Amino acid sequence: MRLRTLSAALVAGVVALAGCGGDRSAQQAEQTGGGKRLSIATGNTTGVYYILGGGLADQISKNLPGYQATAEATGASVENIQRVVKGDSDIAFTLADSAADAVAGKGAFTAPQPIRAIARLYNNSTQVVATAESGVKSIADLKGKRVSTGSPNSGTEVIALRLLEAAGLDPATDITKQSLGLPESVQGIKDGTLDALVWSGGLPTPGITDLFTSLKEKVAFVPLTDLLPKMRATHGPVYSAGTIAKDVYGTPADAPTIVVPNLLVVHEKMDPVLAESLTGLLFDRQSELAAVHASAKQITKETAVQTDPVQLHDGSKKYFG
Repeated sequence: MRLRTLSAALVAGVVALAGCGGDRSAQQAEQTGGGKRLSIATGNTTGVYYILGGGLADQISKNLPGYQATAEATGASVENIQRVVKGDSDIAFTLADSAADAVAGKGAFTAPQPIRAIARLYNNSTQVVATAESGVKSIADLKGKRVSTGSPNSGTEVIALRLLEAAGLDPATDITKQSLGLPESVQGIKDGTLDALVWSGGLPTPGITDLFTSLKEKVAFVPLTDLLPKMRATHGPVYSAGTIAKDVYGTPADAPTIVVPNLLVVHEKMDPVLAESLTGLLFDRQSELAAVHASAKQITKETAVQTDPVQLHDGSKKYFG
């Protein structure tokens, strides 16, 4: 009933989309399939952002009258925030550490960025996979190795570089760094052109599933929690300890790791009625989203509001009351 009420209000105020996506005007918003188009910035095609983003696009198109949504493959977090600010995308998945940099105007961002959160979603697990042949048992062991640190301007790249620095390594000189997306990274491990890859994603990530299914005991997770105190001391409490259970990828044992929350973000100028409807959609259609990927089961009203230091959008605040 709440979704129907919000949707009715949305139809009545559909012209308010002019504020959606920042600089993009209503005239620029492409008319497709009888409704305004919303672009969702996701991530690599074998990652959870892309899969769940596709599910979200489908639910928007089916349940928000006047709107059609599409999921766009991107380099993920940093690029996604940049796309929202420029008006190239309306909605974006991002890691909380990248979003924190954005609102503070540091790291990849030279000034504070005008973004707001729709909700906190699920946690990303940092997944560092190395070949058994490489002998890598810790991040420090990556010295001199061929390592994929993720797509340029991705949240994976942010955390990969921070892990290396926390282990006392210079990413520019101590490793042979390759900035590859997940599909290329997985193939590099299979081909023997990489010794290790770093990936930050939900569980299970299809690309990592492929890797362990194909190579089995020839690859293994690198434990990370020894670096957690330094990561938190340097970058704040956005990082916490987590575990990749052995049944997720069929590994011999659970793997300790570092987790980071994911946020769904929009431009601060998005129409509040639309923002409220998008927030409600996450819960009213949660079962459909969870059918697309199990990570959606982690979205709760209790944790969804925990988006600091990114402010909740006013429309989302209204939904949560």
